[in-house]
Amino acid sequence: MRVTARRAILAVAIGVLGLAAAQAVATAQGTPRWIVFSGEPGGTALPQLFRIQTTGSGLEQITTGAKPATQPAFSPDGTRVAFTRLGSGIFQANLDGSGLRRLTSGGRDTYPVWSPDGKRIAFVRPYRRQWRVYVMSASGAGQRRLPQAPPTGRPSWTPNGKSIFIPTAAAIAKIDARTGRVQRRYAAALDTSISQGMSVSPDGQTFAFVARRPPTGPPDCGESNCPAFALYVAPASRPGRRRRIANDTGAAGWAPDSKSVVFVARGALTLEVVSSGTQTRIPTVGHVPGGDAPPAWQPR
Repeated sequence: MRVTARRAILAVAIGVLGLAAAQAVATAQGTPRWIVFSGEPGGTALPQLFRIQTTGSGLEQITTGAKPATQPAFSPDGTRVAFTRLGSGIFQANLDGSGLRRLTSGGRDTYPVWSPDGKRIAFVRPYRRQWRVYVMSASGAGQRRLPQAPPTGRPSWTPNGKSIFIPTAAAIAKIDARTGRVQRRYAAALDTSISQGMSVSPDGQTFAFVARRPPTGPPDCGESNCPAFALYVAPASRPGRRRRIANDTGAAGWAPDSKSVVFVARGALTLEVVSSGTQTRIPTVGHVPGGDAPPAWQPR
């Protein structure tokens, strides 16, 4: 009984310390905002969307259903969230989960991302055995493939909404948002197997992506090391000069000021100030965050 009580007290203390740290970081960054992430409710195997403030308060599940919900993305005004319902298509809902609306019916549609003016949503859909970028109105109307765009992963809009960044092969391309014509290629040395959740800072100046890192420690896959991964950032001006900022993480979402990122590391939602490396873990109270897609940071 005494050991159980001590463990319970320790768990509460850790949670309180985590909240205090998160509140300190949020205060430094300005007005607290919401982060929406995909997680397993109570550790079950069916991910749903949750929201939590950057201070660590207000944790709430905002989607339910028989199919997983993942890959959230905020509208520019911060009031609605687009997301993927695996096997069903792309949906959008209000920040509290109300006003649910289905936008597409493609069971493999994925990675919805809102344009800066809030009028369009880019997403990815399979076409002739390859993943291609599509654009539709925010209501789901006018779904069309960008015919000149190469095979792609998660799209990211440029600040002016005229172009879209996409991971393609082992590089990043900037394409025309109307035709998909490649306007520029960035040699960022992506890993084609795991970098497809690449994201771009809101100011369009920095890429964030997961890629392989040198293994550490003794061989742990038979006679060799298992693959090891890390989160990297690279300036768009010099994409070959990537910098590792965290080991063993999922894909990263960006703060609206382009100075911090949010990601999942070792099963915990984590904020990091890119310039200093200062990290803060946000407790999610038994709901296990998933690292398959970037968490969404409310723009305003």
